[in-house]
Amino acid sequence: MEHVSHNQNEMDHTKMDHTSHSNPPMGHTGHDHHKMMVDDFKKRFYVTLIITIPVMLLSPMIQKWFHFNFSFAGSTYFLLALSTIIFFYGGLPFLKGLMDELKQKALGMMTLIAVAITASYTYSVATVFGLQGMDFFWELCTLILIMLLGHWIEMKSVAGASRELELLVQLMPSKAHMLMGDIMHEVKTDSLKEGDLILIKPGENVAADGIISEGESYLNESMLTGESVPVKKQKGEKVIAGSINGNGSLKVKVSHASKDSYLSRVIKLVDDAQKTKSKTQLLADKAARILTIVALLAGFSTFFFWSVIADEPLVFALERMVTVIVICCPHALGLAVPLVVSISTSLSAKNGLLIKNRTAFENARKITTIIFDKTGTLTFGKFEVVRIVPISFGDGGGVKSDEKELIYLAAALEQNSEHPIATGIIVKAKELAVKIPTVNNFNAITGKGIEAELEGKNVKVVSPGYLKENKIALPENYSSTKAETIVFIILNNQLTGYIALADKIRPEAYDAINILHENGIKSILLTGDNQTVAKSVSEALKMDGFFAEVLPHQKLEKIKELQGKGEFVAMAGDGVNDAPALAQADIGIAVGSGSDIAAETAGIILVNSNPKDITSLILFGKATYKKMIQNLIWATGYNVIALPLAAGVLYKWNIMLSPAAGAVLMSLSTVIVAINAKFLNLK
Repeated sequence: MEHVSHNQNEMDHTKMDHTSHSNPPMGHTGHDHHKMMVDDFKKRFYVTLIITIPVMLLSPMIQKWFHFNFSFAGSTYFLLALSTIIFFYGGLPFLKGLMDELKQKALGMMTLIAVAITASYTYSVATVFGLQGMDFFWELCTLILIMLLGHWIEMKSVAGASRELELLVQLMPSKAHMLMGDIMHEVKTDSLKEGDLILIKPGENVAADGIISEGESYLNESMLTGESVPVKKQKGEKVIAGSINGNGSLKVKVSHASKDSYLSRVIKLVDDAQKTKSKTQLLADKAARILTIVALLAGFSTFFFWSVIADEPLVFALERMVTVIVICCPHALGLAVPLVVSISTSLSAKNGLLIKNRTAFENARKITTIIFDKTGTLTFGKFEVVRIVPISFGDGGGVKSDEKELIYLAAALEQNSEHPIATGIIVKAKELAVKIPTVNNFNAITGKGIEAELEGKNVKVVSPGYLKENKIALPENYSSTKAETIVFIILNNQLTGYIALADKIRPEAYDAINILHENGIKSILLTGDNQTVAKSVSEALKMDGFFAEVLPHQKLEKIKELQGKGEFVAMAGDGVNDAPALAQADIGIAVGSGSDIAAETAGIILVNSNPKDITSLILFGKATYKKMIQNLIWATGYNVIALPLAAGVLYKWNIMLSPAAGAVLMSLSTVIVAINAKFLNLK
């Protein structure tokens, strides 16, 4: 997995080693390997800590500081032996990291650490065998000890950041109960294919996406959609792999193989997003490379200055060089952005925001205008019958039987249509317990409605345009609000009544538009619906404008037009007709209830159809970018002060940093970066 320039194998494994999520066990393999690496650093730390104690006691410098004397015959060689164990055992990850970076021709943090500990060890060994000066053994051991501690803490931090993705992986059960007739077989989940029938027992995780063929239950989908309330599911409804079944048993017909399940796609999206480098991450990579070069140059320049120009003892010059190199280790920089990426992507997934494109997510802070598709995004996308108005039945008083008769006629013609208006009428017919009859000689009236024969009578369900075209007067009791869609029922060429339908605005849409305004972001409605409906929705939500009766290719043109005026445009939509616009927008946001094509072209997918999630996404994108910049500033900024102190700029005033103090500061900055990243949350 790509991250920062230091390329060390050990730290590479901290960045969520999930090589394949189409098969969940692979995720567990990556997690187990990561745990093994964490345990390895922990073990090396404790072994080094135990050996460092006698090294400290035997070091002349420590004895001088604390005014005690402790030695025995051969103690110097014993000190060398202990330090050698620490150098090769405790320092092995850093020495291996140096070799890896040299092979890849990408000098980084491991190079700095390896150079520092090798210089310390080599010089100290030389003093044991006759070179004038004081050994560096205690500095060497404490430096390795602190570096191991820093790595261990960081790896644990990254492990915590990847935990949400691990939880997603664990949601997919490894086995499923497949039904073949009356016999139940336990099979591996990844062997399931489309058409298989499986049994979901109470309390179990759903093994595959599918349609309920028998039973009903409440399912907890919170880990997949962020919706905390269990959702009632019954025959004919979809279930998502990984959701947790309540108290009922369900028989589910599998809709596709586990590798193509919604959960598998989510896991892959999250993993891919964490692997994808954004511009901010590339900036961190560049900074880390520059800092490595600066550190090595500064270290060798410091050594040259103190040993040659200032004519200080070799041990002093070497100490200054080692301290400079240690203090400049870009370890915090290496963690600054990847850790925020890991946490933000996992948090987003848990809350129903799937990030396909990291740069698009971070660019949320630049948005000046959001274009909203209407149907299914700001509105429910479901036309509901709000009024049934009879005209010439019986006494014309609009009694219930007349309403049923109108629905009876309309539903008969609309029963085979998938249009939202037809769906609304069918739903109303079911509510009124109207039995829908079959019709003959069905015919579409292009752009104006439909007609058919029912029980020997000619029935038409038409738009207001048909009445106008055929010079049929509107009834006296006709009324309509701006947001309503009206269909008229004509029986044997006589206007019989009309049905008013409306697509209701989502309650959350009001808050969403409000929050956008508070953050200085304009909101514009873009819809294929008519001017009247578009204006009504736009005004109700207090949006900044609307474009109505827009065809799919025109949606793209409208976005180009806004971009030409300097706007940074985000587009939120859910339909196939939104796909070109989603691709053209600076940031495409596909609302999850929509089509696969819309999701493919968008950079970000919202699992729920809640417009408030869009504002959450934008604000979280801003918070994430801010957190990244904070970490970058901290990870590099402390060097401005620490490097001169390490080099000995204030030596005249007896102010200097020792190698061990440099290691403490470096590790402290890393821990601060990790803690700062942990404070990132999606409100």
